[in-house]
Amino acid sequence: MSNKEATARIKINKLLEAAGWRFFPEGSAPANIRLEPSVTIKSSDLEALGKNFEKTGKGFIDFLLLDTKGFPLLVLEAKSEDKNPLVGKEQARKYAKSQNCRFVILSNGNLHYFWDLERGNPYIITSFPTPDSLTGYRKVSPNPDRLSEDQVGDDYIVLTQRPNYSSEAAWKNEAERPGYIQANKLRFLRPYQLRAIHALQRAVKDGKDRFLFEMATGTGKTLAAAAVIKLFLRSGNARRVLFLVDRLELEDQAKKAFAALLSADFQTVIYKENRDDWRRAEIVVTTVQSLLFNNKYQRLFSPTDFDLVISDEAHRSIGGNARAVFDYFIGYKLGLTATPRDYLKRFDKANPATRDPREAERRLLLDTYRTFGCENSQPTYRYSLLDGVKEGFLINPTVVDARTEITTELLSEKGFVASFSDDAGEDREEAYKQREFEKRFFADATNQLFCKTFLENALRDPVSGEMGKSIIFAVSQNHAAKLAQILNSMADRMFPGKYQSDFAVQVTSQIPDAQLFTINFSNNNLLGSANFLPAYKTSKARVCVTVGMMTTGYDCTDLLNLGLFRPIFSPTDFIQIKGRGTRRHNFLEQLFDENIKEGVTRPQKTAFKLFDFFATCEYFEEKFKYDEVIKLPRPQGKGRDDGGDTGPVTPGGIYAYPGADILEMIKEETIGLNGMKIDRMFFEKFEDTVRENEMIAAAVESGQWDRVIDYVNREVFDKPEEYYTLDKLRKAAAVDRRLTLREILEKIFGLIPRFKSKDEQLEEEFAKFVADTKPEEAEAIPAIKTYFKAYVTSDQVRHIIESRQFTDLATNPVFSTRDFRAVPEKYRTLIPEYIKDYVSLNQFAA
Repeated sequence: MSNKEATARIKINKLLEAAGWRFFPEGSAPANIRLEPSVTIKSSDLEALGKNFEKTGKGFIDFLLLDTKGFPLLVLEAKSEDKNPLVGKEQARKYAKSQNCRFVILSNGNLHYFWDLERGNPYIITSFPTPDSLTGYRKVSPNPDRLSEDQVGDDYIVLTQRPNYSSEAAWKNEAERPGYIQANKLRFLRPYQLRAIHALQRAVKDGKDRFLFEMATGTGKTLAAAAVIKLFLRSGNARRVLFLVDRLELEDQAKKAFAALLSADFQTVIYKENRDDWRRAEIVVTTVQSLLFNNKYQRLFSPTDFDLVISDEAHRSIGGNARAVFDYFIGYKLGLTATPRDYLKRFDKANPATRDPREAERRLLLDTYRTFGCENSQPTYRYSLLDGVKEGFLINPTVVDARTEITTELLSEKGFVASFSDDAGEDREEAYKQREFEKRFFADATNQLFCKTFLENALRDPVSGEMGKSIIFAVSQNHAAKLAQILNSMADRMFPGKYQSDFAVQVTSQIPDAQLFTINFSNNNLLGSANFLPAYKTSKARVCVTVGMMTTGYDCTDLLNLGLFRPIFSPTDFIQIKGRGTRRHNFLEQLFDENIKEGVTRPQKTAFKLFDFFATCEYFEEKFKYDEVIKLPRPQGKGRDDGGDTGPVTPGGIYAYPGADILEMIKEETIGLNGMKIDRMFFEKFEDTVRENEMIAAAVESGQWDRVIDYVNREVFDKPEEYYTLDKLRKAAAVDRRLTLREILEKIFGLIPRFKSKDEQLEEEFAKFVADTKPEEAEAIPAIKTYFKAYVTSDQVRHIIESRQFTDLATNPVFSTRDFRAVPEKYRTLIPEYIKDYVSLNQFAA
């Protein structure tokens, strides 16, 4: 028997035990693994299963996994490491049918396939399904014909909300019907949403199991997703659905939406709020980030737990390593995205070295299409912003292209050239570009001018006449704070006595309750309501100044103005930001005085303004007409001599110590893996510090990691009391790789049991690579893994590969010429490309 056979068997044994399968009884739980009938073992023989990879008359010893009643549930066909597991496919099918089993696993210890004989082809998995999950999965009997033939009309969701609506008097009376629909919050599918569902059904009929809806912001992707969920659950093709979002605040938003649409038939839960009883629900909502961190998805879920996985904002939530979460689960997959492929049409694909930011977007979208089975870059269904505007469902912006003299120079090829004297009295010049605005180049006069222009030209509320609700996007949190202050000062002069610094609100991660602010703004009660008209419910705060919190998935239909007070280079970010204003709205829905209603001449939202101070629209070459261009007054002195500037900047800002230095003593001490006592005590003291901080504890509990990390960096690190730093904490943790601050905090709050070693982390990264690339060269998996690990961990190996100085491998102690030759040719370039795109090398530094 070969070592490869023994190694495969040992690995398979461990994977089975990790998934909860039992070779021997444990208490009242009977064994649920049986070897082929001709083979019997005793408890003392378990170790020998790997060492003596015995052959029987039927071949290698195979596993028969049993259900709770002791009946055959799954056949596991084992092959040695140097064989592709798929070679045992027909042998396993024959054995499974003889045992009346529907499920098969094909494995060589490194590569594993799960095969549902009633559904189609084997599917690569990275861990084995648990007994409970597989038992539940068996309850779903796939019926693609029913899925594709089920009749879906415009009242498909309404029939769940109110099954007998068509027989009620208020519906039959056409005059009462609009009020009846509004009072009962009935959601009829629009024609384009129906077309999306029907396109999915046709795809199912064609044998596809992955789908992508590319629908513009504001077109109701969540409603379409609800219809898809009902279709799968109702037709018996799914018993449980996983809905992945890319931000914490979207969890609650999705749960409320599905509850409003489907709660009469199906239950929705947020995973983190129902960790112990999520299995009782048909729809489970969670963030992809929470599952990805520390590979939580593999510990919390089995590959067979969900029959349909839906990724909201798919271009974000399956980007990078997050795709491993998506691919982990067996079953149908649906992606929802608002990012239009048209934005990249002029990108030069032939120049991969370009620094054009659209390169990252292109690759991200190509990944999205590939993940959802759209190899020709055509989604299952597409409905663009222009389609929505043409059919009257969406609104295009009125673009206000406004540029000051300074921003014009910042946008120029040369940039803005500042002249000043350095510390030595020498005259200096330095050029600044648009990317450096508010980061390295600050002009108070420019910010003042931005705010003045915005306030004087913004759309007004059609009911109250006050400034229309607005969102401004700033460069940074500090920039947001400055802008909010300027806007509040100006509002005091423009609207005396109406606002008490409540006009503009900073909504960024460093602000307590910032997430609640976004909800209250949408619900029209941020810092109060009805400030101008008592009977009109609209937020007292009129402007939210943010950086990135209100970009994707934020619904606030009565927005009338958007301000781009920062340059934007990402097409995805631009389309998402612009999409905040494209939804239609009837302002009379917020007015409760019938007498006032009669005097409102234009209650429908038919336009919104997009203030563009950095030529963003020109940069993205938008097709629609920019029908309003405002010429700004010429700033005096270019913002340098009017007292509003922060003064000249000294490049480098380096202080040179003029004295000498000598070596006074030298001492060597080798520190073991446990580190020095002072380091351990330092770490424990930091643990106490953060645990006792109520703000940190509350934010960790609610999963607001951006806020937690920002707060610790600002308020805990580098303080004179203890002078905590991330480098000191890494040293104190005594782990053989570079920990992130989030990992450290998760360990402190008990969210992870321990820090993983470098090799454990490497194994997990390699498992993601296998799940993504699905290698067929099973015999080469060990060589591929060796190459993968060496490239990740060794600067020298990376340099040799990238410079193509392969002869240097002959003397390389980590990865030799022989190792390189064992790697199949296509993986020699595929692995470096994958690692550059998806693996953070920083975490593997010592």
